[in-house]
Amino acid sequence: MPRSTLALKVANELGLVTLAACSKDVYLLLLTRFIRMFAYGGSTLILALYFTALGHSDKKIGLFMTLTLVGDVAISLALTAVADSLGRRRILILGALLMTFSGIVFATVSNYWILLVAAVVGVISPSGNEIGPFRAIEESTIAHLSEASRRSDVFAWYVVFGTLGTASGALTCGWTTQALQTGGWSELSSFRAVFWVYAVVGLLKAGASMYLSSACELNRPATAPQESSTELDEHEAFLADGNTAAAQPPGKASISWFGARLSPKSRATLLRLSALFFVDSLASGMVPNSLVAFFMTRKFGVPEGKLGTILAAAAFVSSIGNVLASSVAKRIGLVRTMVFTHLPSAIFLALFPLPTSLVVATTLLVLRASLASMDQAPRSAFLSAVVLPGERTEVMGIVNTVKTMSQSSGPLITGTLAGSDHFWVAFVVAGALKASYDVGMLSMFVNHRIEGESSRSESGDGETDSDFAQPDGRDRA
Repeated sequence: MPRSTLALKVANELGLVTLAACSKDVYLLLLTRFIRMFAYGGSTLILALYFTALGHSDKKIGLFMTLTLVGDVAISLALTAVADSLGRRRILILGALLMTFSGIVFATVSNYWILLVAAVVGVISPSGNEIGPFRAIEESTIAHLSEASRRSDVFAWYVVFGTLGTASGALTCGWTTQALQTGGWSELSSFRAVFWVYAVVGLLKAGASMYLSSACELNRPATAPQESSTELDEHEAFLADGNTAAAQPPGKASISWFGARLSPKSRATLLRLSALFFVDSLASGMVPNSLVAFFMTRKFGVPEGKLGTILAAAAFVSSIGNVLASSVAKRIGLVRTMVFTHLPSAIFLALFPLPTSLVVATTLLVLRASLASMDQAPRSAFLSAVVLPGERTEVMGIVNTVKTMSQSSGPLITGTLAGSDHFWVAFVVAGALKASYDVGMLSMFVNHRIEGESSRSESGDGETDSDFAQPDGRDRA
């Protein structure tokens, strides 16, 4: 095989061909995702340590994270509900300015309750994962700007940019705070410097969002690839029985929920997915990165610089797995990719508290990270395909709200366990819950036919055809 042909095939498998053909708006969304997750990665590393430095107990730290997530439910739901009507770009800019507000308050105030209000009203991520309205709006916009047959490639790189941002933030924060403390800064002052950076990142994100074009809005024409996509992409979504739900005009046989009008099949699918995501997110809320860092510091006495390196390495390995997620999904389908990569990571999570050696614990953490987020891009592609285009922002906002609401009780549970010297139990329970989610996802949705996928068949040479439509948007015959 000629080198140029091989290189093109590899680039296509990794989604680089799709990425190269994306519009400026997609690149801006990837950039803002990176810098936002950079801020989250840095602040999450030191968040629990920051409250410990302020003299607060484990239980109060868990309560803070829980109440922050509860507050985010209301803020995110309200903003995503009006994003399509008020303008997606405006909501993204508003969210970025709320990040800046929170960063400034955390950098200047010590009072527990004022910090809590700032975290609830603004945007502070207790887990290092997405919080606020950003992801729902960005994923809906990416789906709007991308062909169904290539959407999983774009979502894979969207996840990759996020994990790379998290890795960069954790690495930078860890060594910066350690260097500042070595240079004579107090522990508290070094942590506050991180929040000043957080505030600046919010401003940078707001500035970048201002350059998004009108093609990002629901009622505006999308890019050329979207216009050339199949008619099903514009008006229908494949659902459980393989039939399609016709797009219904407002006010006709549709259901109004949180300001959106959902088709009956979209609503039924959303209810089942929300139940599954509730279980998975509860587990995630019990072991956010901030509490993983806190656990490792307490058990092994790891300094901030080394801790940041460990979490950054885990996030970097996660990025590699995410690059491969789209290629795997093209062969075995979205749902199978979600389950078969996520289930082993759940097992690694349950085993994480057992090692008495930092090396073994770090190995389990990295092994878990290599697979844990490989389900994110297929999940986003799956969700965007099973609802109508006009429902995506609202549905993704509802899903993220359900996930955040479920996560909100997790830190309080873990904080209570940690306060009674049972910190390790949280990891075992979280692993079991995530495994249950995987089994449920496989049993409920493995046979779903969705937009952009075709039935699997065996070719003459024994190779398995892709589950995905071809680049021109047509399914294989």
